[in-house]
Amino acid sequence: MTDTVANAEEFWEDFYRERPQIWTGNPNPLLVREVSGSAPGTALDLGCGEGADAIWLAERGWRVTAVDISATAMERGAQRAAEAGVSIVWERHDLQASFPAGSFDLVSAQFLHSPVELPDERAAILRSAAAAVAPGGVLVVGSHAAAPSWASHAMHAHVFPTIEQVLAQLALGPQWQVETAELVHTPSTSPEGVPGERADSVLRLRRG
Repeated sequence: MTDTVANAEEFWEDFYRERPQIWTGNPNPLLVREVSGSAPGTALDLGCGEGADAIWLAERGWRVTAVDISATAMERGAQRAAEAGVSIVWERHDLQASFPAGSFDLVSAQFLHSPVELPDERAAILRSAAAAVAPGGVLVVGSHAAAPSWASHAMHAHVFPTIEQVLAQLALGPQWQVETAELVHTPSTSPEGVPGERADSVLRLRRG
């Protein structure tokens, strides 16, 4: 195991152990928007965190494999899935080092941003995500497009990928169809209660 991988595991374990619950427990709105109404099949949730997206999908009939680097996050997800009465396959991976096997009708990569990722590693992970999509299946990628309006100067200095850059990183072949490529502005409130907004991008890509 490299120092980078070890540091990533340590970072995310510390992140989740700070509080008994980090996220709201609600599914990502962009995923909900892009997947609602789709016929369920097999789904891969990359960077599942505490499992809200995976549980939402499973409740709608998807057969879900949920992946995260943090054992703590997945333990919380498994507990909440049991409380919700749904079955999910949980796999721990550092996606910089390993990737789940198989192909899936839906691959979801929601906000795979990390301060401890290797240079260009996100692009490699997204290409692996695309490779895991079965023919006729869909890849949904949600990305931060900018820091929230209330964020610090240091956060605003961070450069997030544009839709065009994400598509270029994916390097998809002609069998792929872009069904959604959109910049979405949503309200966002700081931990201190300062109102504002944030910009995210969403891609829904179908493999022919």
